Amino acid sequence: MAERIYPSGKPTANGTPTTNGGAANPSFPATKAQLYGATRPTYRPQPHHRRSRRRCCCRFCYWFLLTVLFILLIIGLAGVVFYLIYRPHRPRFTVTSLKLSYLNLTSSSSTLDSKFDITVTARNPNKNIVFNYQPTSISVLSDGVDIGDGTIPAFEHGKKNTTMLEATVSSTKQAVDSDGAGKLKESMKSKSGLPLEVNLKTKVTAKMGKLKTPKIGIRVSCDGIKVVPPSGKKPATASTSDAKCKVDARFKIWKWTVG
Repeated sequence: MAERIYPSGKPTANGTPTTNGGAANPSFPATKAQLYGATRPTYRPQPHHRRSRRRCCCRFCYWFLLTVLFILLIIGLAGVVFYLIYRPHRPRFTVTSLKLSYLNLTSSSSTLDSKFDITVTARNPNKNIVFNYQPTSISVLSDGVDIGDGTIPAFEHGKKNTTMLEATVSSTKQAVDSDGAGKLKESMKSKSGLPLEVNLKTKVTAKMGKLKTPKIGIRVSCDGIKVVPPSGKKPATASTSDAKCKVDARFKIWKWTVG
């Protein structure tokens, strides 16, 4: 009698035999999902565009900073060369003479009438630079109160030159506030004299051969001046021995100035 051979695996519910380990054999032919779905890793694209943007930004910042440093280096070298060639210095001013013809303060209306004759000495210490001054406004103050104004005509200041500038500064029926009027009355009665401050304001250009700078604002402040108001018709001469003038060059950052 012939023996029957039985398969080693047990049939499953759908008729597919199983192996000894119990795992079901895939049907043949197998689908792509069965062959690669469980074992093949999922591919996720990397954000390469973000890295490229960061690299471009870093490169731009690097070259921008390098360019700025190079420009600053060139400007610095040019400034050193310019200083070594021309040795620029600011002009100097001194109040050499001041005479007060009259100073009248009306108590009832707080108005002021005055007249000053002022001589200012301007010195150009540069041997390679010529200054061209625009019309200069000049004013006289006492304790912050404006008591006279005038104008000095435009002039050219040559190399290593000293120029005497004369101006008449006056005021007519000028209104003064109550605080300023009170200060003036006390100073006019003082035995030590009336403290004065002379201010000049103008614009100047500098010429160095064929080179010419833009207009630079100049302000000169001179203090340490005292005068006793005259009691008669004879003008009173102020004491200017302690007068000191400060030159302030007002310029924009991209415009050089003498220093």
